[in-house]
Amino acid sequence: MTASEPTILATSGGHRAGTRTRLLFDALVHHAVDLAGVTGRRPKVLYIGTAVGDAEHVTARMAEAARAAGWDLTPLMLFPMPNVEDVEATVLEHDVVWVMGGSVANLLAVWRVHGLDAVLRRAWEAGVVLSGVSAGSLCWFQGGTTDSYGPTLRPVTNGLGLLPYGNGVHYDVDAGRRPLIHRLVADGTFTEAHCTDDGVGLVYRGTELVEAVAELPGKGAYRVRREGGEAVEERIEPRRLPAPPD
Repeated sequence: MTASEPTILATSGGHRAGTRTRLLFDALVHHAVDLAGVTGRRPKVLYIGTAVGDAEHVTARMAEAARAAGWDLTPLMLFPMPNVEDVEATVLEHDVVWVMGGSVANLLAVWRVHGLDAVLRRAWEAGVVLSGVSAGSLCWFQGGTTDSYGPTLRPVTNGLGLLPYGNGVHYDVDAGRRPLIHRLVADGTFTEAHCTDDGVGLVYRGTELVEAVAELPGKGAYRVRREGGEAVEERIEPRRLPAPPD
């Protein structure tokens, strides 16, 4: 727990195909580890795969990606029961939490059943860097747009609310995301929303957006505000992160 203040990296990226492995962590996950400021030892990353039902093949790929990066990774699994005796102690002993994408609606429901929502808030306050992709981005906000309920995008509005905004992920690759976010801001569901193209992440210190970062060229982040009953979008140019070693 080495971050100097509550820190979140909310992304639409972080993974890439490997040559010797199926999956490697890309620059966004490496940046989450950098934000934790670990020195003198291997970083400790907690992987949470609730949004994909704790799929074991995905967990195995995350573990292999962490091995390749030189990090220690622990999976926190909730199916069929928590795989650790003390969930809170396990979360707090890590430097970074990385949350996998999938169903944010299912993720939020399962986390609340197990009290993990409150645990993650305490971890955030204690300096554990919270991060993730897609559902692992949406969960930290008030809500956003999701396909958790079916192919037609719908709002989700019961996020953890650590960040008091809406969130739009996969903003450049799913044509329905932008108009739905604009509608949700225009009608006051969210007074402001922060959105990311694939390959982009948003860094928050406390609840303040301090930087957009990218692992891919030509990508953007966006702030959508409500002005006069309409949604107004502003592009934020991200800082390009260095590519991690293969």
